[in-house]
Amino acid sequence: MNEKIKNAVDHIQKKTTIKPKVAIILGSGLGGLADEMDAQATIPYKDIKDFPTSTVAGHAGEFVIGHLQGVPVIAMKGRFHYYEGYPMWKVVLPVRVMCAMGIETLIVSNAAGGIHKDFSPGDLMLIRDHLNQMGDHPLIGPNDEEVGPRFPDMSTAYDEKLASIAHEEAEAMGFELQHGVYAATTGPTYETPAEVRMFRTLGADAVGMSTVPEVLAARHAGARVLGISCISNAAAGILDQPLSHEEVIETTEKVKVRFLELVKRTIERIGKGDHQ
Repeated sequence: MNEKIKNAVDHIQKKTTIKPKVAIILGSGLGGLADEMDAQATIPYKDIKDFPTSTVAGHAGEFVIGHLQGVPVIAMKGRFHYYEGYPMWKVVLPVRVMCAMGIETLIVSNAAGGIHKDFSPGDLMLIRDHLNQMGDHPLIGPNDEEVGPRFPDMSTAYDEKLASIAHEEAEAMGFELQHGVYAATTGPTYETPAEVRMFRTLGADAVGMSTVPEVLAARHAGARVLGISCISNAAAGILDQPLSHEEVIETTEKVKVRFLELVKRTIERIGKGDHQ
């Protein structure tokens, strides 16, 4: 095991007796799910050797470990982004650490701009597939065969059984869960209208600045992935108005109750083994 990963795992395991089976990455404005957990330990990223710190508003920058719906869970309140100046290996370091701890499932969330013209701010979109438009890849460099293969298969990057559970639970809650393709860019600028038209032509339904590197690292290590985007705004050129991070946080605040309930219901189903 990579020494940086081992050091982080050792640090976390000294703080908790829980062996998490599900990991959750909470995107901008969605960290409230961690407050729903029966938490045993809260570990700031800054206390872990070799970990960067989260610098973005809406990202608390800490692990929370405990139980949610009776399932042992580790949650990331905030993530690291490529645009913050971190190399890809640091962006995905938390995912590497959580996989080394034995997680089997990763639920990853984000706030994203809606490209599909039928999407509205506040919609939740199940990620069915993605486009890596970041110009970099977290698996570039020497491969650790103990973690995963040199050439991982990405034909099912997002798990179909987990997606079906999420759809069923959204229907039971009485709302339509959108689904589509997520395009990842480096940021930190929002996309231009021309770029949004290009992404739509390429088949993207939403666009954001995260998630894909984490999914690639998780799938490399054999974890199953469920991805959910909160459509926080219409992407550039769709509406005649500027984009802002304040709008992103405002929208996620409005939708977080629905998001939290959907994830809790999905995790409860995972705990029952319905995803097997």
